[in-house]
Amino acid sequence: MSEAQTRAKSVRTFVGKIVSDKRAKTVTVLVERRAKHELYGKIVARSRKYHAHDETGEFKMGDVVEITESRPLSKTKSWVVTRLVEKARTV
Repeated sequence: MSEAQTRAKSVRTFVGKIVSDKRAKTVTVLVERRAKHELYGKIVARSRKYHAHDETGEFKMGDVVEITESRPLSKTKSWVVTRLVEKARTV
């Protein structure tokens, strides 16, 4: 394998739901995952919010998107929205 292929595999990606789109060029993405409790073995839900860069402002609240790790873009932002997985449903 070439060096570019090895580097591409180490990039982390998550799929999550946009919970805020109020900031300029930034969305807040809630990533939920299920993990086994270390001591008791029960499956528990874990969640974390990430600030992700959205250059064009095309993603809106409620959209399910994929985010990819990148270089630090600001103090709290080192993720970039790469693609739209599912559009938010309108009521």
